[in-house]
Amino acid sequence: MIAEKDAGKGASNPGSQLQRLMRMAEDQPPLLTAVVHPVDVLSLTGAVEAAKRGLIAPILIGPRARVEAAARDAGRDISAFELVDVEHSHQAAATACAMAAKGQAAAIMKGALHTDELLEAVVAPTSGLRTDRRMSHVFVLDVPSYPRPLLISDAALNISPDLATKRDIVQNAIDLAHAMGAPLPKVAILSAVETVNPKMISTLDAAALCKMADRGQIVGGLLDGPLAFDNAVSPEAARAKGIVSPVAGEADILIVPDIESGNMLAKQLFYFSSAQSAGIVLGARVPIMLTSRSEPEASRLASCALAILVTQHKPAKYVR
Repeated sequence: MIAEKDAGKGASNPGSQLQRLMRMAEDQPPLLTAVVHPVDVLSLTGAVEAAKRGLIAPILIGPRARVEAAARDAGRDISAFELVDVEHSHQAAATACAMAAKGQAAAIMKGALHTDELLEAVVAPTSGLRTDRRMSHVFVLDVPSYPRPLLISDAALNISPDLATKRDIVQNAIDLAHAMGAPLPKVAILSAVETVNPKMISTLDAAALCKMADRGQIVGGLLDGPLAFDNAVSPEAARAKGIVSPVAGEADILIVPDIESGNMLAKQLFYFSSAQSAGIVLGARVPIMLTSRSEPEASRLASCALAILVTQHKPAKYVR
């Protein structure tokens, strides 16, 4: 389990899990971060505040006039930061990737541009950032009614992943949990039911992923699935359905069948359960912080903390 000693057996204090991430990262040096197209107040302020907290050393990449205008509008002094002047957002994304590939930046942070535009630059054959892993996004949720951080993947990047992609999604999430201090995270592969149904691809994939873990194709976590959401996070629901499993009712990681179910699940927890979140893209040579306009400052800072922890952690090796 992740941070069980901090959380106890009941609900955690709101924000306590994200605060724990910040504490874990605070002793590390600032992460040299390429901030892509920070031309509005929100993205510029997020980068500057993260620098103020000692989390990142930002390299601001974008049209100089627009970046400086955003700084004036935000009332922020950016004179101490490197500013790489480029003409437009496409060039900012490509420049950030080139700097990361050359070791001139250890992480990438999304500014005021579309996620697709940034990721197209990352996955381009010439970017130098691709690895043998499929990239995936992981939400780290601080749910007040849940006693530990809850990781959800992939709710933002892979639309309808096949089995091979899901294997990488699972491994990326496990690696992140390791970086967060969980030596053997519990991974629930979600579906609508707890039994394998040949008519439901998500149940077949869940069963296959569990067998892949048995054969060393996924390492470092305890997997079970298919599991429905209730018996993945509620011991009472698991007992009521007669499910005996070290994962059921105590999941650290929820692997969703597709982006639609994952996105809806995460947003329901945000708006109905007052969950706070951080998020990161894994599977590239450097971590990528994707932030949305609706995310508060605490989430942006926690995402920076995640990036720091990821860069300090060596990913697990598995059998392909």
